[in-house]
Amino acid sequence: MPIDDILLENEEKMEKAVDYLRKELRGIRTGRASPALVEFLKIDYYGSPTDLRQLASIAAPEPGLLVVKPFDPGTLKEIDKALLASDLGITPMSDGKVIRLPVPALSTERRNKLVGQIKKLAEAARVAVRNVRRDANKQADEEKSASTMPEDECDTCKEEIQKLTDQYSKQIDHLLDEKNKEILES
Repeated sequence: MPIDDILLENEEKMEKAVDYLRKELRGIRTGRASPALVEFLKIDYYGSPTDLRQLASIAAPEPGLLVVKPFDPGTLKEIDKALLASDLGITPMSDGKVIRLPVPALSTERRNKLVGQIKKLAEAARVAVRNVRRDANKQADEEKSASTMPEDECDTCKEEIQKLTDQYSKQIDHLLDEKNKEILES
């Protein structure tokens, strides 16, 4: 397999790890109400786990409030149960047609817990990127041992893989820093 193919394949895998982290960080609550807090929450919809955003419209009419309006009023109770069971720390209020989620200001203790949570997510993303690097290096070594790639090309490939790893690790650090700042300043 040529170097370009190895690099492209592994860059895509690293990008997926960073995208997953981005998605997870969006769902972590700060002091401001955002539909991203609940849109990927799984609801048991006729025996199938379904994202809340597929079952309801989610709006933030004011900074401290989320309003969830189910498309099918019959799903209101299931949505209410899932919101109560989630680890958001928000108690839903239902009036039979819509669910209101008052987003309280974060306490210092809760902020610190959230910072710890996002650090764990970032470390998991770093581990995923390093695992991709390990697999790519192994792939380059196999190509070299099979005599389909010269040794100097193998070394070049490993250097490029390390550059990709560093690049994606910096992206992860940047996402972590941004979210930390958002949590601690809101």
